[in-house]
Amino acid sequence: MRVPDDVTLLWAEDNWGNLRRLPTAEERERSGGAGIYYHFDYHGGPRSYQWINTNPVAKIWDQMSLAKQYGADRIWIVNVGHFKGYEFPMEYFLDLAWDTDALTAGNIFEYTRKWAEREFGKEYSEDIARLMCLYTRYNGRRKPELLSPSTYSQVNYREAERIMEDYNAVADEAEDIFSRLPEESRDAFYQLVLFPAKASAVVNALYVAAGKNDLYSIQGRASTNDMADMVESLFRTDTAMMGYFNRSFAGGKWNHFMDQAHLGYVNWADPPFNSLRAIKLKRTEADDEASMGVAPEGSREVWPDNPAPAVLPYFDSFNRQTRYIDVFNRGSGSFDFTAESGHDWIKTVREKGPFGKDDRVLVTIDWDKAPEGTNEGSVIISGTGKKVVITVPVFNPGEISRETLDGFVEGDGYVAAEAEHFTSQKDEATRRWIKIEEYGHTLSGMRAEAPADAPPAIPGKDSPVMEYKMYLFDPGTVELTAICSPTLNFMAGRGLQYAVSFDDQDPQIITLVPADYNAQNGNRDWEKSVSDNARFSTSSHTIGTPGYHTLKIWMVDPGVVIQKLIVNTGGLKESYLGPPESYSSITSGHSTAPEGK
Repeated sequence: MRVPDDVTLLWAEDNWGNLRRLPTAEERERSGGAGIYYHFDYHGGPRSYQWINTNPVAKIWDQMSLAKQYGADRIWIVNVGHFKGYEFPMEYFLDLAWDTDALTAGNIFEYTRKWAEREFGKEYSEDIARLMCLYTRYNGRRKPELLSPSTYSQVNYREAERIMEDYNAVADEAEDIFSRLPEESRDAFYQLVLFPAKASAVVNALYVAAGKNDLYSIQGRASTNDMADMVESLFRTDTAMMGYFNRSFAGGKWNHFMDQAHLGYVNWADPPFNSLRAIKLKRTEADDEASMGVAPEGSREVWPDNPAPAVLPYFDSFNRQTRYIDVFNRGSGSFDFTAESGHDWIKTVREKGPFGKDDRVLVTIDWDKAPEGTNEGSVIISGTGKKVVITVPVFNPGEISRETLDGFVEGDGYVAAEAEHFTSQKDEATRRWIKIEEYGHTLSGMRAEAPADAPPAIPGKDSPVMEYKMYLFDPGTVELTAICSPTLNFMAGRGLQYAVSFDDQDPQIITLVPADYNAQNGNRDWEKSVSDNARFSTSSHTIGTPGYHTLKIWMVDPGVVIQKLIVNTGGLKESYLGPPESYSSITSGHSTAPEGK
């Protein structure tokens, strides 16, 4: 279609906050200019999201700063849905439109703090800003409407439990601040901070409990029914919170604003009302007598009636993990059990479970006593006339230590690094990697920056590079997974690429998004990327010798955002967020990455 030059072209993103297309150099010469239509709330595929704020302002900065750079700045429209709960991202969007240069990738938290100070005073402004950044980042990992009992791993990396620790910490701190605020500030704080934090925590807890209900039924735990009861109790809690917001909060001023259904999705469309119809809760009948079951961390299997050996995941002297062994009743009544270590360097601590039916034995290593090299010990669980021996594999290398380590180190079959924790960085003239604070599933994002219309960078010639030094213990083939933001092919006729290499090997060009990619319903890859709010790319590499190696991430196209890097050396396990960051000599939480401008 030919459009007159004086008509403004309004480019729509993909309904999930990812720009589909930005003006070319020729299009930027049109007198009508261009603009963006954006979403904070959406009714459509692959799943409607209309309930609560799930918009980290860091993502808004990432995408809309590109719009400004490429000349799509004549008009910005944001579909907010019902505005209650979206006041903060809406204000940020408008401020970014009004004075784009004043808001950068490096002052997102400070903007949030100043907002909190204006609304609630200086005393708690930093704490409130942190809560706002955290709850929106957590909701940005996966929108509540997209959760299921299987979203987070119940057995690997304590993922489901860590998710709930994250949410509960935010909700508890918000509750504490609420109790300290003056009466005249409480309604605003409840609506803007406390309610979304608590409501998000409840919904995530409901799905985590449903996941445990499913796992426990497979394992034959007597507490299967207790987890089903917990799911139903959390559903009633959610119902009560929505009712309070509608009918009691602020004297019922905002009645019906929390009528939006968010539980019970079975397809893309929002259900007519909240329900548990999408969750098939399991219930069991316990045996008449007590019967011990044992499940080590990382396994869905149960002992003692399992012929396979019971083995805990690796312990290593760098990451110094705490592992667990679940001991539970598969029958009625109660029983006692003992947990004995086969060696003085294996320590156990018993934790009482929530229902009186499930206990947990925490296992740690006394590294001052642990023998050098690769060794195996054991923990013996005895109860109800049965005994289970759980192997404890321990790695305590002599050739390198925490004190001598330079960079990251392999442990538990992988190396994981937050993108901002590079060991060195090299920029090239007008191209560079910048840190977008508060952006990503777990910490932040590193974005490839270049002038508009700059040609692709060539690794080894004019490409900025981030380097990650790491110690690997075995030669062989490794697989690298890069967790990236779901940015689309916003430059006409051009995809999104970056490059990766180890040491002095030739860089591999990775196509994150092809030039002809079409972000639409029916494209399963796109549906997965917006559901995950992330894109995953993999590459294989050969490591010739044990020892230090340097992973290099090269820029090719601008707009690529790397959040996390995972080198699988053979032990990576399934999870949603990926494994925890590996131990490194880099100061935790500190980065020398330049702040974005």
